[in-house]
Amino acid sequence: MKLLRVGTAGRERPALLDPEGTLRDLSGLVADIDGTLLADDALGRIRGAAAAGDLPALDATGLRTGPPLARIGKIVCIGLNYHDHARETGAEPPAEPVVFFKAPDTVVGPDDTVLIPRGSVKTDWEVELAVVIGRTARYLESAEEGLAHVAGYAVAHDVSEREFQIERGGTWDKGKNCETFNPLGPWLVTADEVPDPQNLSLRLWVNGELKQDGTTAEQIFPVGEVVRYVSRFMTLYPGDVINTGTPAGVAMGHPEPKPYLKAGDVVELEVTGLGRQRQVLARA
Repeated sequence: MKLLRVGTAGRERPALLDPEGTLRDLSGLVADIDGTLLADDALGRIRGAAAAGDLPALDATGLRTGPPLARIGKIVCIGLNYHDHARETGAEPPAEPVVFFKAPDTVVGPDDTVLIPRGSVKTDWEVELAVVIGRTARYLESAEEGLAHVAGYAVAHDVSEREFQIERGGTWDKGKNCETFNPLGPWLVTADEVPDPQNLSLRLWVNGELKQDGTTAEQIFPVGEVVRYVSRFMTLYPGDVINTGTPAGVAMGHPEPKPYLKAGDVVELEVTGLGRQRQVLARA
């Protein structure tokens, strides 16, 4: 299933995109799409109602698409998780996953404006596969267990400010948690529709020019292993999100002068079967 949330920011309603491309209203069946829904039998109820034809159609004209998940508990991010991205940045592939966090309040809709922070000269793009946790995960023993705890997948844009991240001391967090730095969606695609998360293409364009064209087959640590690994250090709950890293092609990996983002730029990105995003950059 393709689940989404539509409406003005802060007032989104839950919806489903059916196989024919019709938007269906879920608000009479569930309150929202969040960790509570993923943790109980709501997905089964939604499937049953959709199969029975019981979900009313929504007019999508002029409707904003918001983030497909509400009340995210935490966003765990994996850095340097693609062989080609490590090569382009001159970094050694890590022996263990590089883990950092983004605050849930960085999340915006897939087509919302992305704000370049004040003083920024190195705002960068990163298309990523986002994993949404559906069952509480702690001390998992195998990658297979990791995959069994995934509710679904989404497109994430891990926007980054490289000067703040790398040149200003401390951890990466300063360059990762600026306002609007995690567009998510358009859909939460349930795991049954993604039989192999290691066989997905990721692409990103800036002003119509293809910048990233990668595949999750290049991941150093595949999705199931990432979930297993993270569960050894923290408990993952339904509605938590893991951004699993970006392939080669980021601005930081280009020769000088590096083409960092500026106000007015248009970024578009997609992951196979998970939908497409489009953002216009503006100054904060």
